[in-house]
Amino acid sequence: MSYLQGLNEAQERAVLKKDGPVSVLAGAGSGKTRVLTTRIYHLVREGVAPSQILAVTFTNKAAREMRERVRTMLGGDGTTESPFVATFHGLGRELLESYGRVMNIPRFFSVYDRDDSERVIGAALKALDVGTKEMSPRSVLGRISRAKGEGIRAQEFYEKYARSGFGARIAAEVWLRYEKALKEEKALDFDDLISLPVLLLEEHADIRKAAQERWKYVHIDEYQDTNALQGRLANLLAGMHRNLFVVGDIDQTIYTWRGATIENLLEFDKTYPESETIILERNYRSTRNLVDAANGVIEKNKNRKEKYATTERESGDRIVVHLARSAEDEARWIALKIRELIRGGTRPEEIAILFRTNFQSRALEEGLLRAGVPYKLLGTHFFARKEVKDMLAWMRLAMEPGREADKMRAAQAPPRGIGKVTLGKLVDGKRGELRPGEVAKVEQFEHLIEELHRATETLLPSEFVKLVIEKSGIRQALVEEGTAEDRDRFENIEELASVAARYDTAPGQANIANFLAEAALSSDQDEMDQGEKAGVMLMTVHAAKGLEFHTVFVGGLEEGLFPHSDMGGEKKRDEEEERRLFYVAMTRAKERLFLTLARVRKIYGSDFFSEPSSFLAEIDSSLMLYDETDPYETIIEA
Repeated sequence: MSYLQGLNEAQERAVLKKDGPVSVLAGAGSGKTRVLTTRIYHLVREGVAPSQILAVTFTNKAAREMRERVRTMLGGDGTTESPFVATFHGLGRELLESYGRVMNIPRFFSVYDRDDSERVIGAALKALDVGTKEMSPRSVLGRISRAKGEGIRAQEFYEKYARSGFGARIAAEVWLRYEKALKEEKALDFDDLISLPVLLLEEHADIRKAAQERWKYVHIDEYQDTNALQGRLANLLAGMHRNLFVVGDIDQTIYTWRGATIENLLEFDKTYPESETIILERNYRSTRNLVDAANGVIEKNKNRKEKYATTERESGDRIVVHLARSAEDEARWIALKIRELIRGGTRPEEIAILFRTNFQSRALEEGLLRAGVPYKLLGTHFFARKEVKDMLAWMRLAMEPGREADKMRAAQAPPRGIGKVTLGKLVDGKRGELRPGEVAKVEQFEHLIEELHRATETLLPSEFVKLVIEKSGIRQALVEEGTAEDRDRFENIEELASVAARYDTAPGQANIANFLAEAALSSDQDEMDQGEKAGVMLMTVHAAKGLEFHTVFVGGLEEGLFPHSDMGGEKKRDEEEERRLFYVAMTRAKERLFLTLARVRKIYGSDFFSEPSSFLAEIDSSLMLYDETDPYETIIEA
């Protein structure tokens, strides 16, 4: 079998294990994506219909890459049918669209992003005369999200907390109003896309059986990042055939703060006593020095399953450590070192700067700007930009003209003489109070929405985006009447049509809905696919998970910052999770790793004198090289 060539013994075992539960403990750079895609191909070669195979991962970017790899492999054999490959949220959406009618969920629902949710919750708090200083929409949303993650419904929460203390009581009241708004808008939020499918499968045996027969082979990537509810969903889908194939690395569990539970992977063999465990220890990504250094750090953790990464690659460069006088000096040193690397032939997009907390990015950006180094800060969501959100509101409104929130936004983007007071009267059912001029403008707007609604039935997604751009007046406002900055914003809207073209497989509402769902569920890493100018990547270590770069800089290796503590360093976070986070940072590098720290760092307006991170002491000193170059001297020489 030629498709097995190049696999090591452990990888081949994982690919050929057809039936029954399997857990693959895959170290960093061990080729787990190749194992997953090759196993799916092997199942098809063994006679399994592609439509009976499910593969789930955590980001749209990872799902797209896996989907393309599988499609390419199957296409070589003339197979046009494809497995279902999606994120957990994409899987939840598919289940609800296919079977959700028993829960009164419409076929085409929209998905609230975090901004949408916080906006509605903010309005509910205002209606209850609760100021944002007393309770913020974000904190209430977090409380609702945690409850949904535990499988609790709004009415249950209300009955439990309606007579409790102020915070819980208000959250209970707000949640009921929030659910009412979602229902009226024919919308769900992120958490609904997991909690509702679990309820659906648990409460409807016929649908559970249909889903289990639909996907007889279930694959879950990054299983260490699943939360309790996602674990329940995986077990429900695999409950009949028990062909659950999970891949994960306990040493890369870095999301417990948002609900991930390491126990899903640690206790897999208890949940499935007949399961087989396969360990992938060979690292194909990093040099031997980097692999040995990462091993030396992560082996200090106690709550893990034993594995020791190996590699057949050469030793490579030693890890460079630089101690700067301040955060600004640290940023200058990094920027000048990167400029040197780029002049030596390393492409900017092959370099990443990772940091533990977001505030570190300011000094790093300033350093790169002064050195003339192109960069891109990951986390400024393409789909969160105002002009893009305006367009998405128009599209959602065309799909479902009853969406009041999108009507409020679209009517003013661009302005068309329909103010918030007028819109408020429409929402409150007081149309009769409008003046003749207001009525004419409202009717013109409503006729336009009806025209766009009809177009959703016949146009491809990219064609529909272009139609909305013209009919809404956005092109005229930004290009013909706008400033130079407005024209730059219009380029983002044009890019939206390019993104929508991914769904141009057939005209109609189904593919437009698929595109809108991707927009709502986009993640930081999806920003890397938007085709913007190449540059050095700046991101948090959390955002870098799953990525790899030729050269990596990790800033802020100071006790209290990495490993991270609360202000003043009095309450240290989970030491083992911080160590796993550092392990993730180290293993993003293929060839070179630079670790930097500052003697003095200004935090919340005060100077903090720092001690080197305890993690540095866990790296064998023979694998490190200290660079004491002074950035001021380098700037003068340059």
